[in-house]
Amino acid sequence: MDFQQINELKQELDSLRPLPSAAVRNLEEVYRVEWTYNSNAIEGNTLTLLETKLVLEEGLTIGGKKLREHFEVINHSEAISYVQDIVHRNMTITESVIKSIHHLVLKNIDDENAGRYRSINVRISGSQHIPPTYVFVPEKMESLLHWYQEQHNRLHPVELAARLHFQFVFIHPFADGNGRTARLLMNLVLMQHGFPPAIVKAAADARLKYYETLEEASSNDQLEPFIALIADCVEESLRTYISAVK
Repeated sequence: MDFQQINELKQELDSLRPLPSAAVRNLEEVYRVEWTYNSNAIEGNTLTLLETKLVLEEGLTIGGKKLREHFEVINHSEAISYVQDIVHRNMTITESVIKSIHHLVLKNIDDENAGRYRSINVRISGSQHIPPTYVFVPEKMESLLHWYQEQHNRLHPVELAARLHFQFVFIHPFADGNGRTARLLMNLVLMQHGFPPAIVKAAADARLKYYETLEEASSNDQLEPFIALIADCVEESLRTYISAVK
């Protein structure tokens, strides 16, 4: 896959470094809300973008919305902070990091399963793909991390992030919260390589394309459309960052 356009945009962003601190703070605030809103909405959370912002920044409770939906917002924001900390400390991705991200995602929602690999077999609604039997999850995750360590300096960061995302949801290591955790991991990889976070949009057509390309990768072993979709998200974020700091 050709990442020339992304490489050129990344070079342009890097040429503007150090980025103005006020602009970076503003971008991080905006992206925290947008990333949280979209990632939760993809999974069925009904809080709007504005409601998500109010929960995060004002600590408000939205009438008529479930307590779980509020926790999903607060938890996702905490998980973003954890991911940022991993990036700043230049830590590698380990099983402990993955479980910690997942624990934050499900905290106060499903404490029994938060940060623990599933002990049941699962099906993914609307998908032909059947994730591996739960007894194989630990070894599948070990293999995934081994693959990541082998490839993290070989593959283009966008392809690396997209493939890690796909393989993670293919294994479906947790009983719940796999999608959110996968997108957090994907952005952890991107941010470790100096990219801004990529936001997979929850709007109906974008969400459908996201699921369709994941299904094509799972059922037909065709990853290119999914990698291309993630590349489009990365390109959009790069353009947003460049225009904001120029």
